[in-house]
Amino acid sequence: MAGADHKTVALDSGLTPKTVGTQVSHARSSTSSLSAVMPTYARTDVAFERGHGPWLETVTGETYLDLTSGIAVNALGHAHPVLVDALKTQAEKLWHTSNLYQISGQEKLAERLCNLTFADAVFFCNSGAEACEGAMKAARRYHAVKGQPERFKIITFSGAFHGRTFATLAAGANEKHLDGFGPAMDGFINLPFGDHDALNEAAGADDIAAIMVEPIQGEGGIRPVPVQCLEGLRELCDSNGILLIFDEVQTGVGRTGKLFAHQWSSITPDIMSIAKGIGGGFPLGAFLTTSSVGDAMTAGTHGSTFGGNPLAVAVGNALLDVVTEDGFLDGVCSAAAHLQQSLFALKDEHPSLIDDVRGNGLLIGVKLKCPVADVVDAAFKSKLLLVGAGDNVARILPPLNATPAELSEAITRFSNALKRLEASSGGSVLEQDGSGPTPEMVERRT
Repeated sequence: MAGADHKTVALDSGLTPKTVGTQVSHARSSTSSLSAVMPTYARTDVAFERGHGPWLETVTGETYLDLTSGIAVNALGHAHPVLVDALKTQAEKLWHTSNLYQISGQEKLAERLCNLTFADAVFFCNSGAEACEGAMKAARRYHAVKGQPERFKIITFSGAFHGRTFATLAAGANEKHLDGFGPAMDGFINLPFGDHDALNEAAGADDIAAIMVEPIQGEGGIRPVPVQCLEGLRELCDSNGILLIFDEVQTGVGRTGKLFAHQWSSITPDIMSIAKGIGGGFPLGAFLTTSSVGDAMTAGTHGSTFGGNPLAVAVGNALLDVVTEDGFLDGVCSAAAHLQQSLFALKDEHPSLIDDVRGNGLLIGVKLKCPVADVVDAAFKSKLLLVGAGDNVARILPPLNATPAELSEAITRFSNALKRLEASSGGSVLEQDGSGPTPEMVERRT
């Protein structure tokens, strides 16, 4: 209300909208370099104008090699022609109707996801946080329909990240993320990662609805849950009559060399949240359930205005076309083996900087002995984009279809970045980093 009154007074005083805008702009510039954008991100001082595959070009024409993939979102890199064509074709037909009506592309994508996984039912949304929150709602609803509404608590683990909504923040229990937002929402028990005794004790309580876990913690520092532990979680849930939820927002859609990370094990969850890679850069998320859980989610129990809109599912279907092609996931595994081997070689070359290399497929973490921010910054100066994570880890998340030549170039730039750090006090001169892709780098990309 105060903002509206301020604008009214300004206009009534004889100032034009243009001069009001100028005054507001000056006020912003004195407090923030982000103009009207809320300053919730510590952004790097660079703006990109276009991209192709793992390459990004700035508004000034500089070229960077992107190993962040929008934080595991751009599964096929930037501007993949199959996805671009799908989006353009759908955009000329229909954008949005809401879920008041049937959406044929949504039905198609849901059926395909069910055929490729354990699931019998899919709910579409727009983001990972929505997918995780929907998964938690479905777990509670399942028990309520069974006559056990007292089962509403969900067990999670330290280092987890499930989103930024009130419920997903409470699930993650990260004090830094919760700071300033009041008491954490009730209904979550966050246990130390890897504490089996605490887990066995907590799971036996009669108010537990589910256990929720990332097969590989992403934001937590690329910490894999061993296969035998995933299988142990399934047994624990079954013996206590509770549900198992896998958060595969970051690990899913081919990132580990399987369509979903839990498929490296012999078990399946009751509920799974997905997002990021399934849209290839277009906002799309979903949670998948077994029939017994899905049947509890009757009309009116959940909803989304934009979830599963025609544009999003057109891209999602096109992305699945590529990722499920014969040999594609084998290619991810081959690329991952090459990349991880090269990173272990860098660890041997730079033992004072690199402590460990871990992860699965093309979801790789490099645990560092120096501050991760220093390495990310040095890589940026080498025209290489990395992203940090918890436990002092630099995440390496290339597109799933990056070519061997592109990955080799990434290793060269990463090596130069590490040399830059080691030589920062010695005045050594480093080789100039490459300026952009060569034809040899892109010729084998799918």
